[in-house]
Amino acid sequence: MSMDAERDTKSRFAAQWHYRPDVPIPTSPVFSWPPHPRAIAVWFAARWFVFGENLVIAVLALVTWHYFQPPLERMVTFEIGWIAQMLLRNFILLVAVAGSLHFFLHVRKTQQQRLKFDPRDLISRGRLFSFNSQLKDNMFWTLTSGLAFWTAFEVLMLWAMANGYAPVLGWADNPVWFAGLLLLTPLWISFHFYWIHRLLHWPPLYKLAHALHHRNTNIGPWSGLSMHPVEHLLFFSSVLIHWIVAAHPIHILFHMQHQALTAVTSHAGFEALLVRDRQVIGLGNFHHQMHHRYFECNYGNLEVPWDKAFGSFHDGTEESHKLFLARRRKMMGLQNSS
Repeated sequence: MSMDAERDTKSRFAAQWHYRPDVPIPTSPVFSWPPHPRAIAVWFAARWFVFGENLVIAVLALVTWHYFQPPLERMVTFEIGWIAQMLLRNFILLVAVAGSLHFFLHVRKTQQQRLKFDPRDLISRGRLFSFNSQLKDNMFWTLTSGLAFWTAFEVLMLWAMANGYAPVLGWADNPVWFAGLLLLTPLWISFHFYWIHRLLHWPPLYKLAHALHHRNTNIGPWSGLSMHPVEHLLFFSSVLIHWIVAAHPIHILFHMQHQALTAVTSHAGFEALLVRDRQVIGLGNFHHQMHHRYFECNYGNLEVPWDKAFGSFHDGTEESHKLFLARRRKMMGLQNSS
């Protein structure tokens, strides 16, 4: 590549983004070798001992279990009453989180373009989307299939626990492991997400299901759970590990709320929520925003760096973008020759 072409690549990559955080984007040190205990401790502390998504959702799961969840003994048999109660609760959570973020960030634009990755507005009209609208399309798939699968997996797991089919862990059984399981849940979700996401990029499954989610090249809060039912089935299936790994119902609620609500926040289109010019909570990340723009990079999350291991990691730098473009040209060449 000539020097002029290299400069052009840099300028075009930079011009596609209104805001880019500090790069290169770091990944979790948990799986680095040799191990770095101090870095791992700092990484966990930054995600659990400050006001952020993990802590908020852990508290939410605890409050849900004590005040908004039918008792386990009631779940021995499937009944419309308690299932409808859980469905309504999850509906309220989705509307509260996705609706408020969309309203303040994309309708009222209370922080204008500050910390907004993509300079473009969401698409107000487009034949690509159901109902000719990105917002209506995203809300429809989120509040029908997304809400149904989220609730169905919660119902299944709690019914299984109530009947003794899935092992139950009590706080008194092992307090250290009880707390540790909360800390490890986001890592397992990340581990699982990479593999089902790579599967969904297999051309037959992409065409059948994942293309619906990728209608959103520019994303908003309602985009996160805007998926085909096949994708929702795979996406939420990570919780099935608790048919083997003993857990408390609080862990199930935390697991499912984490998957559903961080899907919303991670697609907010902004790095953080600002209140009086101060960042109060982190939202989206540039890592996944690039996946929606470029498709064939950053299939996983930063917690478990599978993308680094398999060469699909884009760290947000111009150098990384050049490597990505070369890799994509090679992929397209292989597809065209097959």
